[in-house]
Amino acid sequence: MSIDSIDPDDVDAADILGSAIERREDPALITGNAEYTDDIELPNTAHAAILRSQYAHATIEDVDTSDAETMDGVVGVYTHDDLARDDTPGDLPFLIPVAWQLPSLNDVDHPMLADGRVRYQGDAIAVVVADERYLAHDALDNIDVDYERRDAVTNPSDALAGDAPQLHSEGDRNVAFDWEIGDEDKTDDAFADADNVVEFEADNQLLIPNAMEPRAAVADYNPGTDELDVFMTTQNPHVHRLLMSGVLGHPEHKLRIKAPDVGGGFGSKIHHYADEALVAWAAKHLERPVKWVATRSETYLTDAQGRGHETTAELAVSDDGDIEGFRVDTKANMGAYLSTFAPAVPTWLYGTLLSGQYDIPAIHASVKGAYTNVPPVDAYRGAGRPEASFVVERIMHLAAKQLDIDPVEFRKRNFVADDDFPFETEVAVVYDSGEYEKPMDEALEMVGYEDFRERQEQAREEGRYLGVGFSCYIEACGLAPSELAGQLGAQAGLWESSLVRFHPSGTVTAFCGTSGHGQGHGTTYAQIVANELGIPYDDVEVVEGDTDEIPHGMGTYGSRSAAVGGSSLVKSAEKVVEKGKQIAAHQLEADPEDVEFDDGTYRVAGAPDRSIGIKDVAGQAYLAHDMPDGEEPGLEATSFYDPDNFVFPFGTHVAVVEVDPESGEIEFETYVAVDDVGNQINPKIVEGQIHGGVAQGVGQALYEGAEYDDNGNLVTGSMQDYAVPKAEHIPEMETGSTVTPSPHNPLGVKGVGEAGTIAAPQAIVNAVSDALDPFGVDGVEMPMTAERVWQAVNEQASADGSGDAAENGGEE
Repeated sequence: MSIDSIDPDDVDAADILGSAIERREDPALITGNAEYTDDIELPNTAHAAILRSQYAHATIEDVDTSDAETMDGVVGVYTHDDLARDDTPGDLPFLIPVAWQLPSLNDVDHPMLADGRVRYQGDAIAVVVADERYLAHDALDNIDVDYERRDAVTNPSDALAGDAPQLHSEGDRNVAFDWEIGDEDKTDDAFADADNVVEFEADNQLLIPNAMEPRAAVADYNPGTDELDVFMTTQNPHVHRLLMSGVLGHPEHKLRIKAPDVGGGFGSKIHHYADEALVAWAAKHLERPVKWVATRSETYLTDAQGRGHETTAELAVSDDGDIEGFRVDTKANMGAYLSTFAPAVPTWLYGTLLSGQYDIPAIHASVKGAYTNVPPVDAYRGAGRPEASFVVERIMHLAAKQLDIDPVEFRKRNFVADDDFPFETEVAVVYDSGEYEKPMDEALEMVGYEDFRERQEQAREEGRYLGVGFSCYIEACGLAPSELAGQLGAQAGLWESSLVRFHPSGTVTAFCGTSGHGQGHGTTYAQIVANELGIPYDDVEVVEGDTDEIPHGMGTYGSRSAAVGGSSLVKSAEKVVEKGKQIAAHQLEADPEDVEFDDGTYRVAGAPDRSIGIKDVAGQAYLAHDMPDGEEPGLEATSFYDPDNFVFPFGTHVAVVEVDPESGEIEFETYVAVDDVGNQINPKIVEGQIHGGVAQGVGQALYEGAEYDDNGNLVTGSMQDYAVPKAEHIPEMETGSTVTPSPHNPLGVKGVGEAGTIAAPQAIVNAVSDALDPFGVDGVEMPMTAERVWQAVNEQASADGSGDAAENGGEE
């Protein structure tokens, strides 16, 4: 890390915004004082375990729970049939909802417990509730399920083939949706007249989320009040409350969702799964607390996975290197059922980013979603934007190579010009602000690009293969406004709410509808509020993640919290300051128009001795002995902030690698990340987010990938088989930044939580491709394991007849 932390006591309120102060969350997290869902121990708690399908696709002929039910300590065993009983709560159908619609969407039923058929390995069949956790798991072994197996299909192209096994009776050859964006005719015309057409074909593999804390829930029902409390690992408590109330038929206002400390999410805790609803249902039925904590194996089988694209793309380019058209066709793996926001991920969050940082005059993209026998696929860190950036930046690399133009020169030639912002792309979005050459130039200097090609050539003469890869990414954060989101298919608004409350003593509590789970909101939000109110940072407390405490909220995902939640806090703080101004003017016997506010103090213009601090104003507001006419006591304000548009962070990442063609090993020489995320609230936290994101991108490029056999069995079902990168696998990285404020929110921020993940994979793949250019290798499928690299080198050597590539250095 290159940025030193600052003690908040060394920074006053006027300078706190933009300071790299220490995260206030960390002491509890690193000393074990944080409280996670599994730490919650309510009296008389029972424990749930869920029986999951051992097959990816099967008809359930019978489920015999009798042996499990008779075990000492087992409280109950429930299947889909039990959900329909008159003596159990709620009424069928107990279907898990989809929160994003598309005109062509072929939505299918997703029951809370399997209704006669299972469609992926891990589909829930029955739940056991017992007095002890391990007894509940032991009882699963005494449930006898009679399966009739069916053929399975796990990748989208096979699922969309005419002879594929059908997952749903409602489906049309497993088509979940058929979607397109852009101008097809205009794009066809661009290709008809093109000097050059560059072709690209690649998969973007399925990834399994690996949050440190697995999903968990504790539910507690009070039959006297009909109040149902659910503590759970969630990124968006209010959204889960709304969806769960519909699934269970429980009144929303009597359902409380609270997120204790949450050990990471990366998108996987946005979605409404059946499991948490099942725990709440069991607590309501048994009228005692019920806890469920997923095992790591369960998370591998059931957490919504990410990516899963099969894409072909073409780029029309003039002989001079001008991009004239871009055509993309993608088949997207949606899994067995549609998850909460799944329809949006490979469509609006993917297709709208296919212009990248470039001025492309014609684009057309088509996306077909496919039902397959894998877990539901939904948002995973980046959610559609990594997939888009991968396609764009890989084809930029290939185009520059095909036209024999330096990859930097080719990109710069086609960048959106600085004076063209706001820039409307051919794929329906308007970029807010950007200066794309600035991070590129800084990255080039940091990586020493001016001398790199000479070094590369010298290394090749020594039998060493260096490569440099570029990734000039763009992402969209803070999806908004809500009216637009509704037009695109969202079944919810995408505003954010906040409440800023002064207490009589002058301290402040800031409530926000986002729900942090590692991002450092307690720190950054306090910086925002302290700066707006002109009070000490330590006087601000931040509360998130509880539907009973916060007016409402849409949660944390898609790098939206600073741009939308942070801006909501600004709006609430501004209202507090304005009300305080009326009270201050009354106290100072001045006209409010003559009162100015700066750094926590109200002053009469031209009479600096006549002043009162905002904390004293708060005291007067609660004392309420001498208030202005018509002004209510108290000092707090609520805002529902709905932005005018998305924000669009961008940047340039550069990887320099050395590849050993004989072993296939890849070694990083340098990784440079220069990001422009607008104004930075806390540069230290920004840097940490970039580091974490790059680590996840490295994981996708080199190590991670969900693999299934022909029967749909997950063969990478544990950390022994699924290679989550360790510290030793992550390169030392240099970070830099440029600042181009967004005009779309009062903070000028853009979002940083996913930038590294979006940027890194293609930078690394392009670097490996560049290193292996002497061997005719244009790219290697992710994850680029040593075996795949070695095969790519030698398959190319076999294809062109040059023999043992590694021995002859790629020369024929």
